Amino acid sequence: MKLLTIVIPSYNSGAYLRKCVDCLLPGGERVEILIVNDGSTDGTAAIADAYAQKYPSIVRAIHQENKGHGGAVNTGLAEATGVYFKVVDSDDTVNQEAYQRILDTLENMAMDGTGVDMLITNYIYDKVGVRRKKVISYRNAFPEGQVFTWDQVRYMRKGQYILMHSVIYRTRVLRDCGLKLPEHTFYVDNLFVYVPLPYVKTMYYLDIIFYRYFIGRADQSVNEANMIKRIDQQIRVTKAIIDAYPLRKMPDKKLRKYMMSYLEIMMTVSSVFLICSGTKENLVKKEALWEYLRESDPILYRKIRRGLMGQTMNLPGSTGRKLSVAAYRATRHFYGFN
Repeated sequence: MKLLTIVIPSYNSGAYLRKCVDCLLPGGERVEILIVNDGSTDGTAAIADAYAQKYPSIVRAIHQENKGHGGAVNTGLAEATGVYFKVVDSDDTVNQEAYQRILDTLENMAMDGTGVDMLITNYIYDKVGVRRKKVISYRNAFPEGQVFTWDQVRYMRKGQYILMHSVIYRTRVLRDCGLKLPEHTFYVDNLFVYVPLPYVKTMYYLDIIFYRYFIGRADQSVNEANMIKRIDQQIRVTKAIIDAYPLRKMPDKKLRKYMMSYLEIMMTVSSVFLICSGTKENLVKKEALWEYLRESDPILYRKIRRGLMGQTMNLPGSTGRKLSVAAYRATRHFYGFN
């Protein structure tokens, strides 16, 4: 059994897959690297096979018909033998010093029986053309270097969400919660981090920058034009988050508050791109999405709708919509994403 399974969903990743795999190989025999070739039509399959042949005890190449990012993660989870589970996208990299510290930490906890359900680290937005990179840190929110529970979580600021880039889950937690991501759907990383949360009882935070999230390529799913084009998939994921849990009935107050905040940002992102599209059809979809939330939980709907972000995304008329988009763009500039 391996300490950590690292899954690399790979679709037509030939231009950058080697850089990703090379930064993960120093994990040595403590890790297994599963390159899931998701029906690529370029040289991805050959690259994956070459690494598996050269490092047979560390790298496995898994080939499947195209199922999308979620389908690749599902396959990786089904094949994982590691105690812990991490997804690294094929165009991203990790910091070597932080990588070794994470492996040492997980190994030490495994040896003394204090293994945790989720390990959290900082990450960095490596945006094309931007000299000063944006670091997302959690030092204000989590106690560092100790096992803690949701009761010990401090205040988390807006924009300070636990994302796929910052989290390593215990593999058993992902399986116990029945995680199965939608296939042929973008933005499922939101479900990956959200659905397991009620099953997480213990956490550990390392105040180090581990993951380097590359952003700014025109073909990326988080590119603004692509998010507008794929807005129906964003809506699908947002509805899945609405349906995942009856949030107001969750007994853990801090976890409930955090998950409500996550739903709020998902509603905001969906709303702003529906507005940005400028079409009447998508404005109807925006109202339908809010109605979907209202029908699911009228009290939660009112709480989110009356919040600052909810009010901003639902300002009336064309002037209101322009203000909504302006507010989004200001936030995007501040946080350095997209």
